[in-house]
Parts: sequence; structure tokens; C-alpha cells
Amino acid sequence: MTLEEIRNRINQIDDQLLPLLIERLECGREVAKVKQQTGGAILNPEREREVLNRMESRAGEHGREIRVIYAACMEASRALQHRLLSSGKELRSLILGAQEHLPTSGRIACQGTEGAYSHQAALRLFPEGELAFSPTFQDVFESLKNGAADFGILPVENSSAGSVTDVYDLILKYRFFIAAAATVKIEHCLAAPQGTNRSEMKTVYSHPQALAQCTDYLNQNKLNAEPFSNTAAAAKMAAKQGGSIGVICSQQAAETYGLAILDRNIQNSRSNCTRFVAVCREPIIPQDAQKISLCFSLPHTTGSLSSILSRFSLHGLNLTKIESRPLADKNFEYDFYLDFTGNVRETDTLDLISALYEELPRFSFLGNYLDAN
Repeated sequence: MTLEEIRNRINQIDDQLLPLLIERLECGREVAKVKQQTGGAILNPEREREVLNRMESRAGEHGREIRVIYAACMEASRALQHRLLSSGKELRSLILGAQEHLPTSGRIACQGTEGAYSHQAALRLFPEGELAFSPTFQDVFESLKNGAADFGILPVENSSAGSVTDVYDLILKYRFFIAAAATVKIEHCLAAPQGTNRSEMKTVYSHPQALAQCTDYLNQNKLNAEPFSNTAAAAKMAAKQGGSIGVICSQQAAETYGLAILDRNIQNSRSNCTRFVAVCREPIIPQDAQKISLCFSLPHTTGSLSSILSRFSLHGLNLTKIESRPLADKNFEYDFYLDFTGNVRETDTLDLISALYEELPRFSFLGNYLDAN
């Protein structure tokens, strides 16, 4: 057969398959009606495994391919049932009742001290905010939890050093909402107390992320890297302690604490930037929000992550980040954090995350927000 003849045959088979596939979906509609009356769960893993195993065994050498096709059929059927039954009513109510406008003021908790990059992010997102600084990332979350702050500003990832894993762990622990994000250009300086002899400097202090972003400079100059809680906090310590110690910090931090700037733009990448998020206790979803964050764990079944990710693709949603973090006191079990583009006020997107809310363990909607570059 020629290629054209084979394609014509495929078209003929598709013409025969389509009515049957539609009929199968219509059966899903009838199943939804029954479950609406009985209150049965839409996802029935045992039933799905039974169907998949049966069809795979009957398909002979094409068993794996047939299993994939039938898995997609059942996902489509479940999606239809979720939509017909308006699954995730609690989540839908939370989203539809969310505030739409991010305030420019409020009590803002930042990790670090004055002059830190988080300080810059806070001023950008909340120009009229009342800022308070906390020693650790967890202190920021605790300030939110106990009502001492309305928003917390936290770094989540750097363009060259990657994710701030401690913050992701805390996001997954506290399950607060992300209300906004901002990307801050990072331009690190080597600074030191006034009068420092550069040749005598052996050790440089800064946050581990900043040290990781300046490894080329540190190696070239044979400087020992010592982690500190925050870039600006390191600058403050150096100013107080004095001596021939260096810090990696912003120009603003160096000037704030009266340090001498010995070198500028020492980061590995000239396009270095860090993404910060503003977290809060209640959701804020602007009408033009364009990024969605979720977290969940997965059932212990083969291909479960691939199956979930394919559903985002089918809805035309672009996944921009996935982060896995181990669950405390669990062996090789993980929470997954996802960022993807979209707006939950669009019906298809809301239907999808409402379905996932019903199906996935430990599912949390973390926010739909603007990401200012």
C-alpha cells in the first residue's frame, strides 16, 4: 500500500471509531447522573485498573499502546463527569469569593533586614506598606499565621542558582495563598568595612543563594564562602564587627550599613534575577491573573504524574515550573508544587483544577496571580 492509501484507511477507521467514542462518553454522562443520585466518587481506581488490565491483555502485542488509549478515554470520561457534577464545590466557592485587588499597603513581613533584596521586592509590590523584618523564612510564615502580618515576601527561585527549597518546603507546610509575584534584578557587590585591605580578605559572608550565584568570582579570587542568614544581615554584621571580612550584598545594603564597595556585578550571570512571591492567608485573584500555583501528592500508581501533566497539556495550559519535595516522616513520598499559565475564572481551567481537587491527595490551590517582571 502507498502512504496515501494507508492514510485513507486510517481515515475510514477513524470514521468508524468516532461514533463509538462519542457513545462511550455519553455513557459517562449517564454514570454522572447515577453518581449524582447515589453520591458515589467519580474516580474509581479499582474499576479503572480492571478495565485497563483487561484491554491490555486482550490486545496482544499492542497491549501497552491500547492501555494508553483507554487510560485517555477514562480520563476524558472523568473530566466530563466532574464538569456535569460541578466537582470541587468548596474550591469553586473559595475562588469565586476571592478578593480581586491587591492592596498597595498593609503590614508586610520580610526575611532579613533593611537593604535586602526582599526589601526591594516588598517596596515594589507594596509601595505604601508597613515593613517589618524577620530573621528566618519560617518567622515570616509565623507572622502571617498569628496575624502579625498581612503579607509575607519570600524568594522562591533564582535564574542561576535555582529554587529556594526552604521556602517551597514552608509553602507546602503552611498552605497560604500566593497573591502576587515580582522578579528583581540581582546585582551583587563585594563589600567590606571601611578601610579594609582587600589583600587581607580571606572570607566572604552571604546568604547561601548569593554565594552560589557568585561562585566564579569567589573561586577566581580564592575567597572562602561562609553562609549567613541574609545578604543584608551579613552587611549589617560586617559593619558592626569590622575587620577584614567581606560580604556579598546589594549596593543598597552596602550603602545602608556604611560599607565600602570593593567590586560590583560579581554574580556569575549578568542577567541574574530572583523571583519573589507575596503570600497571605486569604486568596486574592485579580481579573487579569495569569499564573496559577498548585500543590498535591500522587497515588502510588504507574504513570500517575505523566497522566496529571497530560491533562494540563490537553487544556492548553503551559507548565512553567514543577518542584518535588519529600514528605516529612514518609519514605520516598513527595508533594509536588506546580506553576502554570492560566486564569481560574476561565471555565475549562476551573473545571480542571476542581477535578484535581477531588482526585488528588493533599491537593491545595495556592493562588492565581500576576507575575510582574
